[in-house]
Amino acid sequence: MPPSSRTVRRSARWSTVVGIGLVAVYLFPIYWMVTASVKTQPAIRAVPPQIVPIDIDLSSWVDRVFGDPRVLRYIFNSFVVATGTMLLTLALAAPAAYALAKLRLRGKSLLMTLSLSSLMFPAIMLATPLFVIFGRLGLTDSYIGLILADTTLALPYAIVLLRPTFARIPKEFSEAARIDGCSEFGAFLRVIVPLARPGLATVAVLAFLWGWGDLVFALTLATEDSMRPVTTGLWGFFGANTSDWGGAMAFSTLAMLPPLIVFLWSQRLVVAGVTAGGIK
Repeated sequence: MPPSSRTVRRSARWSTVVGIGLVAVYLFPIYWMVTASVKTQPAIRAVPPQIVPIDIDLSSWVDRVFGDPRVLRYIFNSFVVATGTMLLTLALAAPAAYALAKLRLRGKSLLMTLSLSSLMFPAIMLATPLFVIFGRLGLTDSYIGLILADTTLALPYAIVLLRPTFARIPKEFSEAARIDGCSEFGAFLRVIVPLARPGLATVAVLAFLWGWGDLVFALTLATEDSMRPVTTGLWGFFGANTSDWGGAMAFSTLAMLPPLIVFLWSQRLVVAGVTAGGIK
C-alpha cells in the first residue's frame, strides 16, 4: 500500500532536520574560525569556550592581516597559481577529454586506464622528483613551477570529469560544423566548447580550488618568502613558543574568501556540470 500523507510529511520533516543538522556540523568550523578572528587571545582559550564572542577585538585584522604586507603577497601568489592552474588544466583537459569521448583513437582504453590510475598516486610521491627536475630547469620559486606541479595532479581529474560531458553531446553538432567548412579542431572550439560550458565550469572551479589549497608543492617548490602562497604563509603565525590564533583565524578567513566567491559565482554551472557528467 502507498504510504499515507502523514507518513510522507513526517519523513520529510525528519529529512529536513537531519539535513539542517549535517549542514550545521559542516559549517561550525567555519563559524568558529570567523568568530575566533574577532576574539582576544584569552577568549579563544577560554574554558568553557565562548560560542558567541562577548568582546569584539579587531586587532588581529588590523595588525596581523592588513598591517602585514606579506599577507596580501601570499593572497596574490595563491591567486596567480590557482588561476594559472585553472587555465592550463582547461587548455589541456578539454581537447584530451573530447578526443577520448568522440574520436577513434588507438589505445583509448589504455589512455583512460592511465588517467584513472594516476589518481591513486598522492602528491607527496611527486614532490621530490618534481623538485629535482624543476631545480635543474630553474623553475623552483616561480609561478610557472607551481602551476605546472599543480596541473599534474588536477589534469587527470579534469579529463575523467570532462569525458562524460563531451560524450553526451550529439555528434551531429560537430558533423554539421564540418559540413560548413570547420576543421575538427575548429568544430571543437566553435560548437562543442560552448555546449560543454557546465562541465568546463565544474573543472575550472575544482582546478582553481586545487591550486589555491595546495600545500605539498608549495612547501617543496616555494622556499622564498616572496613566493609563498596562503597555505604556507599561515605558518608565520606560529612559532616555537608562541601561537597567534587570532591572527591565524583572521588570515584563514581572508584566504577563504576568493575561492568562496569563485564557487558562488559559478555554482549554477557547477551543479549543472556535475549533473550532466553523471548521466552517461
